[in-house]
Amino acid sequence: MNQQKLSTAVAAIILGASASQALAAENETATLTDALTSGEVGVNLRYRVEHVEQDAIDDIAIASTLRTRLNWTSGRYRGFDVLLEMDNVSEIGNDNYNSTVNGNTEYPVIADPQGTEVNQAYVKYSGSNSKIIVGRQRINLDDQRFIGGVGWRQNEQTYDGLRYQFGGEGQLQLDYSYIYNVNRIFGEDSPQSDLDGDIQLLHASYPLAEKHQLSAFFYNLDLDNAASFAARTFGAAYRGDFALFAAELSYARQEDIGSNPSDFAADYYLAEISAPLGPVKGKLGYEVLGSDSGVGFSTPLATLHKFQGYTDQFLQTPADGIEDLYLGAKLELAGGDLGITYHSFTANEGSADYGTEWNISYGHKFNDTFSALVKYASYDAEDYSIDTDKLWLMLTAKF
Repeated sequence: MNQQKLSTAVAAIILGASASQALAAENETATLTDALTSGEVGVNLRYRVEHVEQDAIDDIAIASTLRTRLNWTSGRYRGFDVLLEMDNVSEIGNDNYNSTVNGNTEYPVIADPQGTEVNQAYVKYSGSNSKIIVGRQRINLDDQRFIGGVGWRQNEQTYDGLRYQFGGEGQLQLDYSYIYNVNRIFGEDSPQSDLDGDIQLLHASYPLAEKHQLSAFFYNLDLDNAASFAARTFGAAYRGDFALFAAELSYARQEDIGSNPSDFAADYYLAEISAPLGPVKGKLGYEVLGSDSGVGFSTPLATLHKFQGYTDQFLQTPADGIEDLYLGAKLELAGGDLGITYHSFTANEGSADYGTEWNISYGHKFNDTFSALVKYASYDAEDYSIDTDKLWLMLTAKF
């Protein structure tokens, strides 16, 4: 950990603690010993089988993995508490897949490498209307389109740095983070394990009215070891729930900074509407990641699996950008949730027809401890990538 940056973070948390004297009395312990001995332990087990079949690759990938997560949260003492969280990802059975570090390049990629890591380790100070967190932590902003934890993969993406949050429900909320290292999903043995640099994340949201939220953001990614992703992104988003439908609108602008070898300025647009149609909740959306000078609008810190199809064909935006027209539906079925989405992908610059994709998922929560999920995705390639089919079976137990 960079000592100068750590010292700055520690100084900031001390100043923040001094500035906020009115603490929420609930959950406070009388002594430091009480805080350490009254902590809570959590266990989360997630077993998953992922099956991937791709044209032009003869072998089918099958990954059978178990993620074991152990965490401990201390009691609160004078506004402070501590969280420690460890993750272990183990292969159950064979390793017939390319984890990106196991050398099995004859198989399609399933980015769930084995390993044990510190997933989170931080000190948090909670004041009357603010929080300061120093250390390794999870950061999910808005719907994770720009900043997220990639929680779908067995090894989560977390952030090393300082985060300050101000405000609460129904009022102006400010969220600022200074990050000097991003722990990516590929694990510590991968050359892609980390993104280093000076990363600043500023997010603000304000309730215009009940069920109507306006947010603005500024994300400055001055990266040392991924120059092509060094960029400044700023924009705004609106989310509103009307009597008959809900709507989401978003716009962002992205420009190169620092050591990025490219000179570009690209735009992002999103328009989505959803509405109940009897027992079905329908959704229609149009998302554009633009392009300029042969460089596509990038979102390297996003939870990308949530967007542009489950087969993950567009983890890196094509040089000509991408337009995603999608139509989806959700339905409660047999105590669970069934979802179906269709995507049509085209280039933002030029006339290329990238392809189409179907996504189907069914999740069922049996109780507060056990849940299950089945997902299937099929990408039909035209002018981009190759035909890909993926199937997942997942069981989760939380204690």
